[in-house]
Amino acid sequence: MELVQFKESIHEVHGMKVMLDIDLTRIYEVETRVWKQAVRMNIDRFPSDFMFELTEKEMTNLTSQNVTSSWGGQRYKSFALIEWIILVFLIK
Repeated sequence: MELVQFKESIHEVHGMKVMLDIDLTRIYEVETRVWKQAVRMNIDRFPSDFMFELTEKEMTNLTSQNVTSSWGGQRYKSFALIEWIILVFLIK
């Protein structure tokens, strides 16, 4: 992934820089549902504050900024991964 594309994947929510699960799964080339399932099955390996689920309003705001899936919408609310955990995922 080019640096410019990576920077476009960073959003500000709750005053924090975050990356959405959908963007992270594009980097790793896995389905979002597979990623979410893996995180849930291994949730004890992560700090409690590494991500949060977006509200409906936040999803609407980000969707208006072109954060949508290829079929035109997302079935589930996205998870936002906070800035420091993004670096951990990208380093591995």
